[in-house]
Amino acid sequence: MPYTLADLKKDVAAGSIDTVLVAFPDMQGRMIGKRFQAEYFLEVANDETHGCDYLLADDIDMEPVPGYAAANWGKGYGDFVMKPDLATLMKATWLDGTAIVLCDLSDHHHHEPIPHSPRAILKGQIERLAAMGYTANAATELEFYLFDEDYRTISEKGHARAQTSGAYIQDYHIFQTTKEEGVMRALRKHLQASGIPVESSKGEWGPGQEEINVKYADALTMADRHVVLKNATKEIAWAQGKAVTFMAKWDYSLAGSSSHIHMSLADKSGKPMFVDSKDERGMSAVMKHFMAGQLAYARDITWFLAPYINSYKRFQAGTFAPTKAIWSPDNRTAGFRLCGEHSKSIRVECRMGGADLNPYLAIAALLAAGIKGIEDKMPLEPAFVGDAYVTEQLREIPKTLRDATDNLKRSVMLADAFGEDVVAHYVHTAEWEQFEYDRRVTDWELKRGFERS
Repeated sequence: MPYTLADLKKDVAAGSIDTVLVAFPDMQGRMIGKRFQAEYFLEVANDETHGCDYLLADDIDMEPVPGYAAANWGKGYGDFVMKPDLATLMKATWLDGTAIVLCDLSDHHHHEPIPHSPRAILKGQIERLAAMGYTANAATELEFYLFDEDYRTISEKGHARAQTSGAYIQDYHIFQTTKEEGVMRALRKHLQASGIPVESSKGEWGPGQEEINVKYADALTMADRHVVLKNATKEIAWAQGKAVTFMAKWDYSLAGSSSHIHMSLADKSGKPMFVDSKDERGMSAVMKHFMAGQLAYARDITWFLAPYINSYKRFQAGTFAPTKAIWSPDNRTAGFRLCGEHSKSIRVECRMGGADLNPYLAIAALLAAGIKGIEDKMPLEPAFVGDAYVTEQLREIPKTLRDATDNLKRSVMLADAFGEDVVAHYVHTAEWEQFEYDRRVTDWELKRGFERS
């Protein structure tokens, strides 16, 4: 059952809830906001509160980044409105006496949505689908590494030789994941109790690597669940003296962490629109057009699936991460996999995204590409069969952030879907990330060249 404002009032009166965490997803997909005394939230802040607009014009270090048109020193870094979406209200049972609500952002003066805010971007694509008579469902399979040390200890060691909770590959390994149940059981239990329905957790391919899956939902709900899940995972691990990382590739020698995105469309009554029992694979014409759009514009949208320098180090052959943006039925070497063939749960799985993606931006970009495929009735290319890692002359996933940024900058499809100003905002984000990396001296450079160069 949804947790409502009336439920919160009862819990506040009973003394079981005293804090409401009011937050919005930033460009990096993190929960950013304030903690309100619950009585004040019920009296005033359930309608709106405010935050500084630099919070959508900063980098992962939360440094104000020069060059954004939307927010800068010349404009004085004013406020925007944080408007709680009470449909997202939930208990955070892993935190004492705390509830959470997520916010939409609007302009402080005219109260129109902030166009470059991630939640607004996703809502825009959902509205485009609704005008076509469709709704979107999604699931984000989220992977991460669990460590037997806390963040401070790992930081003081310079993030070198961090001790993973496992010592060997643990893909589907029950005994090894039993050792990690202190964190994983707490995560499953608290998410479920807080209103995020959990399907399962499992060991992944790396030592100490985990995967958690929550129930398929409409696209906006899934993105909301994803950001809360990531935050909860860090907080639950931290409370037990442990740490997690959602980096796409935290160690060169170990498997990267992904966030595969499963997606399908339905009509407004909930009827699946990807199903056609007469088709040889059970795929409807709508599904074929949708997938064709995602394939055609895979390079345009890669930045939204892989937003950092590190993201591109995950795309390595033979690691279950894709290197080619092609589709194939039930083939984990392909960037897009057909799942649920000949069933009512037929769907497309995009395997390009890393665990470091912003779910709102990633899902919005995948929807935009799919919508374009439907609008243009794009034909679906033949399914690939074989090992995509070793097959040449296939559509490549961009190999670097610089390459992905160039494709984003040139994308007419995304400019039409998101607006030119929004695309320019995120191009600037990508270029700043590249600039920051290009001027830094890394540990690898020092080790390789300090004596020998």
